[in-house]
Amino acid sequence: MVVFSPHRPALSLVVLVLILGCGQPRPPAAPPRTTSVADRASSPPAIAPVASEPAPPSAAAPIRFVDATKASGIGFVHTDGSSGRRYLVEPLSAGVATFDYDGDGRIDLYLPNGALLPGAEPADSESPPRHALCRNLGAGVFRDVSLAAGIDCRDYGLGVVAGDVDEDGFVDLFLTSFGAKRLFRNLGDGTFVDATESANVADGEKVGAGATFLDADGDGDLDLYAANYVRFTLGDHRPRSFKGFPAYAGPRDYPPWPDTFFRNSGDGRFVDASVEAGIAAVAGPGMGVVCLDHDDDGDSDIYVGNDALEGNFLFENDGRGHFRETALAAGVAVNRFGAEIGSMGTEAGDADGDGRIDLFVTDFQPDLPVLFRNLGRGQFEDATAATAAGSGAWQFVTWGTAMADFDNDGRRDLFLACGHLNDNVEAFDDTTTYRNHNLLLRNVGGRFIDVSAAAGLHDIPRHAARGVACDDLDNDGDLDLLILNSREAPTLLKNLDRERGGTNHWCQVRLRGRQGNRDGVGARVVLHAGDETFVDEVHAGRGYQGHFGTRLHFGLGNRAIIDRIEVRWIGGGSETFTAIPIDRLIELTEGSGRIDGAPGSPPER
Repeated sequence: MVVFSPHRPALSLVVLVLILGCGQPRPPAAPPRTTSVADRASSPPAIAPVASEPAPPSAAAPIRFVDATKASGIGFVHTDGSSGRRYLVEPLSAGVATFDYDGDGRIDLYLPNGALLPGAEPADSESPPRHALCRNLGAGVFRDVSLAAGIDCRDYGLGVVAGDVDEDGFVDLFLTSFGAKRLFRNLGDGTFVDATESANVADGEKVGAGATFLDADGDGDLDLYAANYVRFTLGDHRPRSFKGFPAYAGPRDYPPWPDTFFRNSGDGRFVDASVEAGIAAVAGPGMGVVCLDHDDDGDSDIYVGNDALEGNFLFENDGRGHFRETALAAGVAVNRFGAEIGSMGTEAGDADGDGRIDLFVTDFQPDLPVLFRNLGRGQFEDATAATAAGSGAWQFVTWGTAMADFDNDGRRDLFLACGHLNDNVEAFDDTTTYRNHNLLLRNVGGRFIDVSAAAGLHDIPRHAARGVACDDLDNDGDLDLLILNSREAPTLLKNLDRERGGTNHWCQVRLRGRQGNRDGVGARVVLHAGDETFVDEVHAGRGYQGHFGTRLHFGLGNRAIIDRIEVRWIGGGSETFTAIPIDRLIELTEGSGRIDGAPGSPPER
């Protein structure tokens, strides 16, 4: 049934008719509107867009996933602490992270959890919910080592990012929450210590969101950007309803918090430099955050997804760690209709292979996620309709996302996690469901095709997904996925490309900085292989309030020779590496000109 929302103007139908009359293969995102993500949680779509074109067998066949959760041994179960009162923070939990915390070459997992909210009581047999650090034992098996590692965290988790803040060679962990933020320092012996107070990063009692590490001033130390959502406490709770059904309040019900920028002082402490750096000049309900060098000037800029208020932010770096907000001028504040975007997840990567880093942003139903194509010189355009980057997504709320090459053909595909806010949405909206299948859009060269069913995603039980992390979890040369599901166990998806006889080549790159930050965060890597050039950057924090992909992955297609790799280091110069092996994980060390094998580089067969 097609229902018109009272929040949307009748222009919706006019625009759709005009677009279809011009023969466009995909519908546009919705025209300008006044509702936020949570406001729209209870609003059915104005009009159903045209169904996405089915994938032909030739396009669908190469990518296939299988649910490996049960065999993985992951025992974590998420809670949002809900009791039916529908506190604002419940649907926001949580992002997820993949990173190698113990340096053994295997990618480990961190799963934030919620906490019990007023009115919620656990069963007698349950202990209070806590976060989970799961060590990768190899062969697809993980073990929860949280307590042994010194992480007994019971905060109401919202976001997570990993980075070596003290340059000691071990990856530390920063968490955002409903409450104080937290920093766990990695001691290098498999354990962590809570360094929140000594590092000065608690940041008061706020509703946190996505976070990202970056070397903003090129001094070799990782600084920290932490997005904040709105000024909400449990005492401020405002019950909402739609058509007589309980619903969540939204960001328009509360004023936004300015985000927080912490400058690393180099002595184990951070200083709140939000005002001095220009970050506090604006405020919006932040969610996903990702850094990128959007204007190719050699420093890291910050892109912040705001929850359908104020438009998104793009903080342009002057190279010294001072920023000005330029999203509207750059073309990434709103979609091509001038409408704000829900912006739960933000991702950066070269979607069209032109050597420039593009942006992808997830959104709320019935609006499509948005692909912003980088045109160069700091300018972007909304290329969603032209590329069909929103195929199959109109009826879903999309959260975490990954722009990654899942079949190693040299083109970056799109994965989107789907799930509604309201567990009762089916009572008042027959176009969607609370639990959904996730989406996989295969890049076939200039366009994306929905291959979700052919890739096995429809064989997996539906969930209300939130955060996504994408990494090669079994070191076999293809990219796997971890999805955090609200109120349920996570989903671990194993990529079967190698098992199915995939012949495309690949190369994984890990950077080691000397003059710059140790993990090469913010560095640009350009790989030349025959007639193709592949570009990526090292990110620390991305997607829906999560972290993944510090180890870069390049699909090469049938190219069996890598001519050279060029690295532009943050705060340093550029360097060229040659004689590079394929189908391996390699380590490139700043200033050495040397290529090293890295732990985990031999594929696990």
